Amino acid sequence: MSADARPGAADVPTANPPRRWMASMALAALAVNVGFFGPIQILLARQAEFVSAGSKESVLALVAGVGALCSMLANPVWGALSDRTTGRWGMRLPWVLGGALAGAGGLLLLSTANSVVGMVLGWSVVQIALNAEFAALAAAIPDQVPVAGRGAAGGWFGLAQTVGVLIGTGLAVTGGDATGGSVLGGYAACAVFVVLATIPFVVLRRDVRLPPERRVPWDARAFARGFWPRGFGSDFGWAWLTRFLMNLGNAIALLYLLYYLKDGIQIADPEGGVLVLTATYAVILLSTVVAAGVWSDRLGRRRVFVLGSGVVMAVASVLMVTWPTWAGAVVAAAVLGLGFGTYTSVDFALVTQVLPAAADRGKDLGVINIANTLPQVLSPVVAATIVANLGGYTTLYLVSAAIGLLGAVLVYRIKGVR
Repeated sequence: MSADARPGAADVPTANPPRRWMASMALAALAVNVGFFGPIQILLARQAEFVSAGSKESVLALVAGVGALCSMLANPVWGALSDRTTGRWGMRLPWVLGGALAGAGGLLLLSTANSVVGMVLGWSVVQIALNAEFAALAAAIPDQVPVAGRGAAGGWFGLAQTVGVLIGTGLAVTGGDATGGSVLGGYAACAVFVVLATIPFVVLRRDVRLPPERRVPWDARAFARGFWPRGFGSDFGWAWLTRFLMNLGNAIALLYLLYYLKDGIQIADPEGGVLVLTATYAVILLSTVVAAGVWSDRLGRRRVFVLGSGVVMAVASVLMVTWPTWAGAVVAAAVLGLGFGTYTSVDFALVTQVLPAAADRGKDLGVINIANTLPQVLSPVVAATIVANLGGYTTLYLVSAAIGLLGAVLVYRIKGVR
């Protein structure tokens, strides 16, 4: 169905979209996550070591933090612009296509960086561009999927993130190996994948179309106020805080995973180790992410799944402390996959049920996405301080567990969702 035949985004969908739309949406989301996680898992850490081996942790923290700040600001902006986009292509498709092309260009720019400034600039371009695609895809789900099907849709969206981590890591490692250990091949492979995997969603051209007379006038002051999640006494605010804390816990633990394997438990091939752990995590997550979303849809309950997943994820972090070996890291990766798979699908469905206004879906989901990206800004500061001055990796993973568990408990402050 073409974009011209769809109702406006403020309408509540009553029927599930075709399976081919769900598949192409998941594939496009996979493209975004490959563009994000190929660099995050391997390439940025490797590049930081090339640029400044003696201060690689600080360089990685700076690059990751600035990029996350750019993502945090860009996502709501792109979402708000897509909320107000009129035209024959629909509201979301132009931003999906434009974000993919610009993101691929940013990855190629980043591949040429040989200084800290160049890394910061290149990674910022990637984050800003790919967030246009991410924001539009996230908003497309409540545009086209009824509430009773959003657990499953969230499962596919979360599945794309997990498989994106796996494929992005694989492309980063194999692309780098193909070019003699440089980062150029890894970045190029990720850039090509971003574009190719987005094409089916664009070609399908199923999108909502916003009639010009229904476009909400732009109000800069209201938009600026909207960056704050409308009071933590509201369900929307509590959903934001829950996601922020759980993502902060994860970000603190994962930022230095490569260095944990290399310097903490001192395995012989830390980059290969990251790939193995990512694959283990992904395989276990694949068994839970869609199933948990469907189960949540059938029960009509979300909060208990979020709480349970938070407990399981905290166990994974504790294992990194109590069993600091390669075997312990593999088991922790499997446990984390079990917990995060459940959390990802169900939390996305929960969030779509507490959005304040249907006409601002893209912008409000962008505000929610700040809860994903702000931890990426804060985690480098927190993690670097802990590793350097407050007990190293033992304290790092205990803090990670405590923060994530607090976020999971706070989900019961949300009253409008069961």
